Amino acid sequence: MKIVMLNGQNHKGSSYRIGKMIAEKIQGENEVREFFFPRDLNHFCTGCYQCIENLESCPFYFEKKVILDAVHQADILIVTTPTYCRQMSASLKAFFDLNFDGWMVHRPMSSMFTKKAVILSTSAGSSPKAAMRGVQNALRNMGVPEITRLGMRVQAMNWEGVSAKKKAALEKKTAAIARKLSKGKKPAVGWKTRFLFWSMGMLHRKGWNSSPTETAYWKERGWLDGKKPWKLGQR
Repeated sequence: MKIVMLNGQNHKGSSYRIGKMIAEKIQGENEVREFFFPRDLNHFCTGCYQCIENLESCPFYFEKKVILDAVHQADILIVTTPTYCRQMSASLKAFFDLNFDGWMVHRPMSSMFTKKAVILSTSAGSSPKAAMRGVQNALRNMGVPEITRLGMRVQAMNWEGVSAKKKAALEKKTAAIARKLSKGKKPAVGWKTRFLFWSMGMLHRKGWNSSPTETAYWKERGWLDGKKPWKLGQR
């Protein structure tokens, strides 16, 4: 399987280590590719809306394309972020902002509906739930149907400071997630993804969308005529 890690930090801290544990525990001959933010995409969306009509018009298109091509080919996405001020890191948020045109209401990649994702976040003390919730919201709006979350208050500033007890608990939890991912089953497309897809399609049918270019994108794929990207297995 092809695995892509999207890391919301440059350093390899606790969140990264946990994500790596899962990647290494997934059985089979796997290809793992890693990206770090802001190292691999150090920009903020300028709000120019050029991508709505033409993806290549984004001033950061070619930097994004390297990452999106890898995401496009991946079977599993592992997203890691430290909890900063009870949210995902700014650099990871910037990545999602720069790819808002790939949200379901605009022009989602068909391949996103065939992926599984895991979200990892650690914090020194506060709950990492809000950080993971933000990432989950972004991934779901991009079409990813099956998402697993794992967060922990590590009560440490780095991986070396995490207690042996917490590391042992993480070994068990990551092993369980990896076993599930190792089965290679197609992702389960639940009602949330189906309802969101139907709702966005309704906007395009009624002309309440952002651009005719986006509606044309939906029409070309047959999505306004009842076809579903998770059934067609489109790339």
